[in-house]
Amino acid sequence: MIALLWTAFSILRYEGLRGLYRGFGTSLIGTIPARALYMTALEVTKSNVGSTTVRLGFPEPTASAIANAMAGLSAALAAQLVWTPVDVVSQRLMVQGNDYSNSKISSSLKSCKYMNGIDAFRKILNTDGPRGLYRGFGISIMTYAPSNAVWWASYSVTQRLVWDGIGSYMCKKDDENNENGGVVALRPDSRTVMAVQGVSAAMAGGVSALVTMPLDTIKTRLQVLDCSDDNNNNNGRKGPTVGQTVRNLVKEGGWMAFYRGLGPRWASMSLSATTMITTYELLKRLSTKNQENLIR
Repeated sequence: MIALLWTAFSILRYEGLRGLYRGFGTSLIGTIPARALYMTALEVTKSNVGSTTVRLGFPEPTASAIANAMAGLSAALAAQLVWTPVDVVSQRLMVQGNDYSNSKISSSLKSCKYMNGIDAFRKILNTDGPRGLYRGFGISIMTYAPSNAVWWASYSVTQRLVWDGIGSYMCKKDDENNENGGVVALRPDSRTVMAVQGVSAAMAGGVSALVTMPLDTIKTRLQVLDCSDDNNNNNGRKGPTVGQTVRNLVKEGGWMAFYRGLGPRWASMSLSATTMITTYELLKRLSTKNQENLIR
């Protein structure tokens, strides 16, 4: 936490508020097509796998769990086709301005300043080709595909646990009121439904962040270490390998180096998951209502 606060203070001191939002525009632009691919793959896979598992004789809860896991897996694969290049560009923009830092990342980027996201995209493409834009793609798949499968499975589990907790609480209230001749209807309104979905999504996002943090740290290093690092290699193009990155991280801070930035990533994934799932569930409800109105 102290390191996080010091980093934030340093960015504000040397770059101002703008430094905290470096790469934001690129990430925002990339989010739209990536989310579109994600949701399309999610719904198609969930529908097909769900119906197939039911036909094979799996119980409904098991079939649902398998469908959710496979849907999360395929959605992550589809989204990374767009998100990996966006991630590479935005991360280059994020770290290039940290001249106050003496870190290896900062020194490796001093020789390749980028004007904006388009300029970064063009320079990376000219220097390293498409391979440069997809640096870390393999480990991104290894990070996000399992984490998405785990997230969707854990989301359904945490949602069930939260609803069970609410049901138990409401039943106790109902018993108390029944003793006095009153009745409590166990029918949650739309706000309660959204709140439960949001809390469940945040919990699932936190668990996924904790499990996948080491892989994400390695992925980020592979994506941002270029320029002078690459030029020190014999061919001038090939970046560090996964093994070299792991050894460097262990040298720098032991195994805890893989968990640097866990707090911000935990918060980011939880907030992102909460926003995504509440919007997703709301759109599904609205779509269902519209279909019912058309049928009537």
